[in-house]
Amino acid sequence: MASNSDTIYHVLSYIKAHPAKVIIEPDKYDNVVEMYLDDDVKLGNPELYFPTQRLEVNRMAPDFVSTNSDLLDYFHDKTAVKDSSYHDLWITTSHLADKNKYLIDLSFE
Repeated sequence: MASNSDTIYHVLSYIKAHPAKVIIEPDKYDNVVEMYLDDDVKLGNPELYFPTQRLEVNRMAPDFVSTNSDLLDYFHDKTAVKDSSYHDLWITTSHLADKNKYLIDLSFE
């Protein structure tokens, strides 16, 4: 089974490579990117990382943030925050079954 960080990395890489397949919503918080991906996209272990109608919140390890800084900078650039000084990343995920979407919410701290 893939680790949580592996799954998150693959989902974020997919979104970056296929921007037309994601809806990015403006968020009410400056440091957040809220994204919606159709739930017919094949994801690893969605039952674990995208629980149906529930939120899964993870604070990503500092190693994940430093190792994947180029990928994360791509998403940070979509926030209203224009400096690059984030140290923590919180990721909230869910399967919104009633909307046929996966929620991916990135909060840069």
